[in-house]
Amino acid sequence: MTKLPLLLGHRGSRTRGCRENTIAAFETAIQHGCDGFEFDVRLTGNGQAVICHNARSRGRLLLKNEAADFQHLPALTDVIARFCTRAFLDMELKVAGLEEVVQAALLEHPPQAGYVVSSFLPEALIALRARSETVPLGFIFDKRTASWQDLPVEYIVPHKSLVTPKLIEQVHDRKKYIMTWTVNDKGSMLRFAEWGVDGIISDKTDLLVKTLRPHAG
Repeated sequence: MTKLPLLLGHRGSRTRGCRENTIAAFETAIQHGCDGFEFDVRLTGNGQAVICHNARSRGRLLLKNEAADFQHLPALTDVIARFCTRAFLDMELKVAGLEEVVQAALLEHPPQAGYVVSSFLPEALIALRARSETVPLGFIFDKRTASWQDLPVEYIVPHKSLVTPKLIEQVHDRKKYIMTWTVNDKGSMLRFAEWGVDGIISDKTDLLVKTLRPHAG
């Protein structure tokens, strides 16, 4: 390997019984030696950004209730403030309409260790690009028919089943970065690193670091 990829926890770390998308999961990913972590951002009914993968939490629909009803969920601003100086942050927008609040959070606490705002939703990425030319964007996809070439993004984030040496070459030829998810076995971690991906996202953050940075720390 000529270089090591960025190592990121998927929704933090899923080891040691960590609950995904929590401060504890994020801290565990960092403690294991990851460069940072990926996490999911959703909107509440009163326009606040919170960290949650599903549209509902504890039986309540986020978009139909206020942030006060979800105090058990981390707020986006709190996560960025806590980790902006020590972690690469991959913020996945699960819904459209987050552009203004995400931009405001980034301006309030500028990430200093690198970041990307990613999404499966091209419309969310296009809307955010219209607001800012400088925010790094990433397109996530899990289908071969997905078209990424003309999107205003710097990162391509395909599912691991779609990653090939040819795709990596195509992405790099366009001066973009490629990260892949969710890579949880040692063989795949080594293979993708040898192929030259720029980032690997894994639930098993301890295994990821032990596999690709065995002498770290």
